Amino acid sequence: MSKSVVYTIVVIASLVVMTRDASAQTQEPWQAQKPAEEMSLSGPRIGVTFLSDGVREKIGELGGDVGFAISQFGWQHEKRFLSSPAGWTGVTEWVFLLGGLDQGTAIPSASWLVGARTSSSLEFAAGPNVTPAGFALAIAGGVTLRTGSLNIPVNLAVVPSKAGSRISMLIGFNGRRR
Repeated sequence: MSKSVVYTIVVIASLVVMTRDASAQTQEPWQAQKPAEEMSLSGPRIGVTFLSDGVREKIGELGGDVGFAISQFGWQHEKRFLSSPAGWTGVTEWVFLLGGLDQGTAIPSASWLVGARTSSSLEFAAGPNVTPAGFALAIAGGVTLRTGSLNIPVNLAVVPSKAGSRISMLIGFNGRRR
């Protein structure tokens, strides 16, 4: 079994464990879903991405020379689109990153993720990812820590692809603005 398959299985299993309490919650037909309170949760992101040898080779073919780990700097645009009485919130987000600047290389990345956040601030999402190395599926999970009106999202993402896998750890901040 390849490492990318193992990483994907671990992430999916973690998401299932995090969401097991949702299966116990039922909703009466009269409890209509309501739109989420509009709130901007966009903000900067910084982190590190660990690259498999295959991904490093693919980047090398495109003219970049990077090590096993690269820096990431970027921005996340997030929109909440649905809330449940149990505290679940549907989210969609765009994550734009520029990696490898610490090594004199600029590797752009864009991901569109669709997922959910629980009332305890656990979150998970999945969606397409594109980089110069190609297209892939990004699977992410994390938690948002809160202090006053400041949010501090901490996320782990796994991106398996034909070339190999990438694992990213990102942290950021945003303020609750209506």
